[in-house]
Amino acid sequence: MKKIFTTYSLLVIPVIFSVLALVYHDFLFKAGVTGSCILIVLTLGKTIARNNWVIVLAFLFSIAGDWFLSNRHGQTERFIVGIVLFFIAHAWYLWYALLKGRLHYVFTALLLAGYLAFFIRVLYPAISDLWLLLSVLAYLLISCLSLGAALGIKASPSVKWIYVFGISMIVFSDTIIALREFVGQEQLGFLILPTYYLAHISITLSLMKPLICKKICKHNYPYSRKKQNG
Repeated sequence: MKKIFTTYSLLVIPVIFSVLALVYHDFLFKAGVTGSCILIVLTLGKTIARNNWVIVLAFLFSIAGDWFLSNRHGQTERFIVGIVLFFIAHAWYLWYALLKGRLHYVFTALLLAGYLAFFIRVLYPAISDLWLLLSVLAYLLISCLSLGAALGIKASPSVKWIYVFGISMIVFSDTIIALREFVGQEQLGFLILPTYYLAHISITLSLMKPLICKKICKHNYPYSRKKQNG
């Protein structure tokens, strides 16, 4: 059980980076949240983590996208590059979910309908730059697909729903960004970073859970059936 506690305690590292990032607003601390999550994922067992490299790539593109958004200095081009990088990150999230299940078609259709209505009624009138408009639309579509695929993952409830929660926090955070950047809802800005960091920590926890369960099984049943019968 000590090993299990040690494994869980690794999540304290991104939590600390999250607090530092929220207090000091330094990009190194922001990157430290996702970077430490990458290191945790890389420590997981090879058998359990054979598809986890997909999440590592998603996290890496997220760090790059966050840099462009954090250092855009009013430049629309950097904003677009940031959106493209986050689009690629969502593509990796989508691929990871499809490796473990399939798209939940009903939920995805409803989610797309809702967000397309949000785009047409709220975002479309507020964005004058064509390339920025197309980037936002493409990102909206991939976000809905990755969340819909997350809901279709075939895994234990704890693993699945923690991952779904993580992806939903990314979608929620991005929705708040859209409202702040394009609609002027500045009062909602305080929700962006906490939910973004919570998303990455939750996704990391969902990848850790199978390894934790494996250790618990070994602790409760240290001998194989063959040895017990022998």
